[in-house]
Amino acid sequence: MNILYTNGVIAVREKSLLGEKLLRFAEMKADEVLHALAESGFGSGADSSDSEALCAAEEAALDEFIRLYAPTRAAKEYLLAPRDHHNAKALVKAAKLHTDGDELFAPDGLIPLEKLSACIGDGNFEELGELGKTAERALSEEELSGAEIGFLFDKALFERLSRSCKGVLRRLLAGRADRINVLTVLRSPDWESAEAFLLPGGKCKREELQAGEFKNGEIAKFYRSALAAKEKGTPFVEAERALDSFEAEYFAHHRFELEGKEPFLYYVFRRRAEIANVRILLVCLNAGLSEREIKKRLRAI
Repeated sequence: MNILYTNGVIAVREKSLLGEKLLRFAEMKADEVLHALAESGFGSGADSSDSEALCAAEEAALDEFIRLYAPTRAAKEYLLAPRDHHNAKALVKAAKLHTDGDELFAPDGLIPLEKLSACIGDGNFEELGELGKTAERALSEEELSGAEIGFLFDKALFERLSRSCKGVLRRLLAGRADRINVLTVLRSPDWESAEAFLLPGGKCKREELQAGEFKNGEIAKFYRSALAAKEKGTPFVEAERALDSFEAEYFAHHRFELEGKEPFLYYVFRRRAEIANVRILLVCLNAGLSEREIKKRLRAI
């Protein structure tokens, strides 16, 4: 797809982004938010009384946009391959636990869930390439814990993307890996436990992660925020928000310098953050959380 044409399509679609309306939604009631979303066209005509239906419809529309307009194979992989690894992980865990796993599945990535399920269920791992090898190993090693199975698929994903991604995608992958590794260290009882679950693809050295001292100022800031929460014994709300907002905020910081495939990526990450924010808003409003608590949980706006 021609990048100039794609950027023109994005310029039109950007007008429907909710933007700072999301902050005002935090001051409203859940039914008022649903009405406002319907008026804004959010949810592509889905049942406006069903918040999850609205989000799922918006997510499906964005996935279709990615499949149609992704400027490179690497961009499509970065955005959709995580779904394949997540769904394969869910299928393996369901097989080991003898459950259906329906509630664990994400929307289709590059491989339809139906095909993933058939290949893993029939033991036809070769058709899934490297992902199939990971699934075969996870199924064959009986002593693996749930956490170890999850790490196998996460590690395989980051190795895959490290091979395919270059330029800005490679920087995004490294930033995500480093942030996840920081949280892994802080959540682990000791360094030895953490080291076994560190993802590849990051730029932070193991010595930095072990000592909690980082040359990268952004990672150091992220670490301090997460460490403060750990010392208070509170959830890593701010760190999780920063991790989920990382890509969108990276492009927001460089928004006047975007070129090539970057406007496409910026739009997709903003739209994904928006869908996540709608889910967060409605869950928090229904739970009776205060406006301040809700806004603390919102992703990049």
